[in-house]
Amino acid sequence: MQLRNVAIIAHVDHGKTTLVDAMLRQSGTFRANEAVAECVMDSNPLERERGITILAKNCAVTYEVRKGPMAGTMMRVNIIDTPGHADFGGEVERVLRMADGCVLLVDSLEGPMPQTRFVLQKALQIGLKPIVVVNKCDRPDARADEVVNEVFDLLVDLGADELALDFPVLFASGRDGWASFDRNKRDAGVEDLFEAIIDRVDAPTNDATGPLQFLVTNLDYSGYVGRIAIGRVIRGVMKPGMAVGMCRENGKMDRGRITKLSQFTGLGRTEAQEVVAGDLCCVEGLPDIAIGDTIVHPDHPEALPRVSVDEPTLHMVFRINDGPLGGKEGKFVTSRQISERLDRELRSNVALKVSPGDSADEFRVSGRGLLHLGVLLETMRREGFELTVGKPEVIEREIDGVTCEPWERLTLDVENSGMGAALELLGSRGGEIGKVDPRGTRMHIEADIPARGLIGLRTRLLNATGGEAVMHHAFAAWRPVSPNAVKPRANGVMIANESGPATSYALEPLSERAVMFVRPGDVCYEGMLVGENSRDNDLVVNATRVKPFSNVRAASKDATVVLKQPRIMSLEAALEYIEEDELVEITPTAVRTRKKLLKETDRKRVERSERSRAEALAREA
Repeated sequence: MQLRNVAIIAHVDHGKTTLVDAMLRQSGTFRANEAVAECVMDSNPLERERGITILAKNCAVTYEVRKGPMAGTMMRVNIIDTPGHADFGGEVERVLRMADGCVLLVDSLEGPMPQTRFVLQKALQIGLKPIVVVNKCDRPDARADEVVNEVFDLLVDLGADELALDFPVLFASGRDGWASFDRNKRDAGVEDLFEAIIDRVDAPTNDATGPLQFLVTNLDYSGYVGRIAIGRVIRGVMKPGMAVGMCRENGKMDRGRITKLSQFTGLGRTEAQEVVAGDLCCVEGLPDIAIGDTIVHPDHPEALPRVSVDEPTLHMVFRINDGPLGGKEGKFVTSRQISERLDRELRSNVALKVSPGDSADEFRVSGRGLLHLGVLLETMRREGFELTVGKPEVIEREIDGVTCEPWERLTLDVENSGMGAALELLGSRGGEIGKVDPRGTRMHIEADIPARGLIGLRTRLLNATGGEAVMHHAFAAWRPVSPNAVKPRANGVMIANESGPATSYALEPLSERAVMFVRPGDVCYEGMLVGENSRDNDLVVNATRVKPFSNVRAASKDATVVLKQPRIMSLEAALEYIEEDELVEITPTAVRTRKKLLKETDRKRVERSERSRAEALAREA
């Protein structure tokens, strides 16, 4: 059986997983009467909730060639579905090493976006030739021809060679289940896409007769067998029971034995007795295997280059929950348990870095972006962990004696009415506008902006544009630190000074001058943020005050109290909102914001100390 290995790459929400669904259905992977969910490859609960792909996944289909000299040949196609969000670029970089070609998916209206550039650049560096699919051609505002030209310009800009520039173009609608060379032929399914993969993607040319080489690019875990290595056989043949060596990052080689091999079949795996060079498989029986390791013949320990991943751009402090409610809602609350969980995450999340914090109860965790770290925190919260985290901060780097910070390439789509507010926000955060184009009733804005200016920007853009803004960004370059990229929060906060459940009696007068974060009945404690003040100063308030009992009938006794809807922030929104002296408390049942120092006297003492230090420095100057 002939073999092809192909990766599906695209910007977030351009339809990769939906197109893979169509390929699986029309290749006979599912029974005719089988009920299958949409975006079946997005099996993680967080992926289904957010509607994005977070983890790269593998599947395989069997297709009978119907055209050309290979007509009638059975073809096995290994498909690698990759994330489209910039924060999960580490997933993309490592799994592309398993492919021999790529399908580049581009939205028929949006065209190439920041993540399109990122994933295409990585694919070209590895030497993959693209097949361009212009998706969502059923949109009434589609501009397919212009998008094809934009893809060509992007390839030229990335320095693609002539073979890459001579790409086939298909027009598709993944939702409707068709992909064709003719945009008007919408009833032939995805046959043209399979034929393009067979013609354009080279068959693996790896040597099956040499000593074994297998590059580990992903890991799975089973409670029965432990770690499962996923990757591609680069050279030789793998069989169950083989004695193998494992080339580590430190240059050493450990020995082990393969207990079981599995190949991808449809969405599942089937046990294999032999896997030859060029194919993808899963290896069981090697307990300490890690991503980037090379499984080799013990007598010929030739390690392959390890998977290289771009450095993190953002970090935050993870620490134990030392608040009054600490340990009451979570199952895992100690620093040892948090440390073990982060160590476990490092084994599969190659874009993550963890280092010790200022104390034994703190860990400095670095990632590719706020969503990258937010997904980790949400996963830990659902697993029963309880912790607090500080304000996200960008990572600075010294380059030629100059302090530099990461800059991001940002694209923004807004209604015409919201363009002024969007441009004002970008300018206030150090953004440099590159291009503004009308697209239908909306405006398409491209800009470069410091990564620190992105923290909290999404929420403010949505508020300023009535929820109509669509923002995407990807890492662009390291540039000198921008002095005007960070603006302090415009409004102060209301801080609780008493512990207990919030009451309607206390919240009613407070809500007249603030947006509340709590509802009546929510548990509060001293130092917790219960609302956003309408002015720029912080206020210490009592949100637990109860109405005093009296034998005098009040005139307002029978009045109905109607409170404004509180602002219940998601985890990412809370991380964007807090300032340097605040923390986000994360438990399995709640997300709260609080001050680092819970007592007002402690905060005032630190404030006086900082003021005295600033005055002393001013006198010295």
